[in-house]
Parts: sequence; C-alpha cells; structure tokens
Amino acid sequence: MKKRMMMLGCAFALTLCATAAHAQERPGSLAIIGDTADVQTKTQGGIALVGGGGDVDEVYKWMIARSGGGDAVILRATNDDVYNAHIWALGKLNSIETLNINSRELANDDRVARVIRNAEFVFIAGGDQSNYMRYWRDTKVSEALQYLMHVKKVPIGGTSAGCASLSGYFYSGEKGSAVSTTALANPYNENVTIYNNFLQPPFLQNVLTDQHYLKRNREGRHVAFLARAYTDWGTPVFGIAPDERTGVCIDDKGMATVIGESKAYFIIPQSKPTQCKAGEPLEWNHHHKAMKVYEIQGSITGNGSFDVKNFAKGKGKGGAWYWWWVENGNWEKEKVN
Repeated sequence: MKKRMMMLGCAFALTLCATAAHAQERPGSLAIIGDTADVQTKTQGGIALVGGGGDVDEVYKWMIARSGGGDAVILRATNDDVYNAHIWALGKLNSIETLNINSRELANDDRVARVIRNAEFVFIAGGDQSNYMRYWRDTKVSEALQYLMHVKKVPIGGTSAGCASLSGYFYSGEKGSAVSTTALANPYNENVTIYNNFLQPPFLQNVLTDQHYLKRNREGRHVAFLARAYTDWGTPVFGIAPDERTGVCIDDKGMATVIGESKAYFIIPQSKPTQCKAGEPLEWNHHHKAMKVYEIQGSITGNGSFDVKNFAKGKGKGGAWYWWWVENGNWEKEKVN
C-alpha cells in the first residue's frame, strides 16, 4: 500500500510539472488537441460571421478547408474550451487549441501572440465583446489578428460577440446590451457605444455587424448603430447581420454566401439620417427608401451570394431586396417590387 501511494504521488507530481510546463510555454492555453509542433500549410483567406445561438458545423468545415489542415486557435476571454473536440471531429487539422486571453498582460505576451501568428484558422468565441475590446485592442493579440487577416491570409471567424468584433465599426455593449426600442428612441442612449478602432478585417472596414438578429428583434437597434456611425464619422457605414445558427462566409475575393438555418442581411444606406440627435427619436426616412437591404435565406451547403468587396453596388443573387426606413423612432420595411 505504501509503495502504491508513493507511485500515485509521483504520478500526480509529474502531472503538476507537465501542467506547469505547458502553462509556462503556452500561457492562456486552456486545452490543446493534436501536435504542438507548428506546421505551415497553404491557406485561403476568409471571414466567417456567425449569428450565435449554436454551432454551424458547415461554417467550421468551410474554415478547415481554407486552413489547409493547419493549426486552429480558438480565442475567448472566459474559461471554457468546448469548441476543441467538436471542431476537431469535423475535419483534418494539425492541432486545435483554446486560448483564454482575459487580461492585457496576456494579450501583450509574446508567447500568446506567437501561437496566434502560427495559426492557420482562428475562431473568436461568443461572450462579452466589451472584454475583447478591453483586453485585446492595441495589443500584440490585435496585431497578430491583423497579420493573419491581411498578410498570412488565413480564415478567421467569430460567433455572437466574436462576430461583433469582426467589422471595422464595432458595437461594444460595454454599458449594457442595447435593445431596438430604446436605441431608436434615442440613438445616443448610453448603451449605444460605437467604435471604429478595434479590428479591420478585409472588405469590412466600413461595415458594422450585428447578431442574434431575428431571434432578438435587433433590426431596429442595428439601424440605430448605423445611423450613429454615419452621423459621428460622416460616412455611410454598411451593415451585415446573420441570425442565430447562421453564418455569412466571405471568401478572399469578397464574395459572401449564407450557411445555416436562418437568414442574413446586407444593409446599404441610401441617404444620411434625417435626425440623429441625443434624446430625440431617430428619423431616417428618405421617402421610405433610407436603406436598401438584401435578405438571403441560408442553407446547409450555402445559399445566395453578395458582393461585399463592392458593397455599395448591391450585387446579390439568390435573395430578396427590401426598403428599410425609420419614422419617429419606428423601424419599418417594405419589399422592393
């Protein structure tokens, strides 16, 4: 018995030493599956915007294919590694690792940045996007993500809060989650917090995303976000919004398709907001043609297309056009005949 206890104690000590060594070599790592040795594969760039509410396996498969079977990294700011085994089972990868980057100290750690830079597939989990901005903005993590998107050109995706992070204009939600009624009644409500200095993905520098779209009736708040961005920065800002269990997959040519169960929306402002002031209801009418909006119903294999590279030209297939407008703080829509 004494000998057995000694053996168990030695095994426990070795486990602690291995865990400590792993933490020292790969700080922030929650778990890893596969080979820790870096590989280099031929990649194709792309952005996957997922609306939350559950996994969309075909989006992960799209990213795996574009990764060339390299190293995948999941980024988050909370302690959860649920994606690893699920994504690992969907296709061939050299490894998959989850990093919990929940401080600016970790976000500026060279070892953390190196793991991200070595990736051929990055997916930003859901959670609280204000944490991503708070911890990652203007750090080595954000520099690594910019490098992957614009230089190495690997597929990068995000769901819910991760989707919110992947556009040039960014709703942070740092003071609370805005809802459509209050945002439309006052587009300068304290919960309407918009930035344009976090990440700048290809083709999306002049886009603001939203998620959980139809499920949480977010069309109105998204319109208020776009009105705020247009008013504050003086330039039209486009919108992309997938509903839950639905992804917008944008390839390296800027062409988007919609994968999943529900719909996605592509919003093109046609005029400046008529009234976008603090404490006043939003007015954005333009004869009931303030925004031209393309709606695409997703499918498992991907349905429709929209040219995100040339957003303003509104080139889409497989969907339907609508006019959207706001009158006295009320969002309205009408199908284009």
